[in-house]
Amino acid sequence: MIEIVDAKFVTSAANIMGAPETIEQDEVVFMARSNVGKSSLLNALTNHKGLAKVSSTPGKTRLINYFDVTFINRENSEKSLAKFVDLPGFGYAKVSKSIKSDWEKNLTDYISKREQIKLFIHLVDCRHPFLDIDKSVSNFLLEHSNETQHIMQVFTKIDKLNQKEQNALRRDFPEAVMVSSSKKRGLEKVVKIIYDILKEDINED
Repeated sequence: MIEIVDAKFVTSAANIMGAPETIEQDEVVFMARSNVGKSSLLNALTNHKGLAKVSSTPGKTRLINYFDVTFINRENSEKSLAKFVDLPGFGYAKVSKSIKSDWEKNLTDYISKREQIKLFIHLVDCRHPFLDIDKSVSNFLLEHSNETQHIMQVFTKIDKLNQKEQNALRRDFPEAVMVSSSKKRGLEKVVKIIYDILKEDINED
């Protein structure tokens, strides 16, 4: 069993120039529209209720937030480290056009140029799976990620759907993972997938 046993806030950055220095490809990027449940999922995955709210004070909502995360493999007690990256929500900013333009450029630069990214996790509200903005984000990631990077789509708030609706969603998105932060559903699977992707290069050596 793989678990996350520690997580702590590292820093915030306005753009790629302010990102923490690291030579490892160990960053896991979480990205979503507003109100999709990104903060709730980050807190649930790390068993840290206030983790994603560390930098949620006014004026920091457009920053990229970094967290150091420690995994443990319970089978051999081996620990490993990674960085979770919480990107600002997209598609909802009530700010001036100039600020929004700069913000979107900074996010685009980070996503397309940050070589330390190993995994993109695109969160989608399971009740609204076909929004154009999410399709655009999926296409952007496919176009700009390289062969060393992975993309995972995660549908949040799955407890809001009945079984028939859940089955239909799985048929439409067979590769996606379904989670409910409030009901603790799918969290172990997400942690295991993240861990396996981060460890793959080591296992291949």
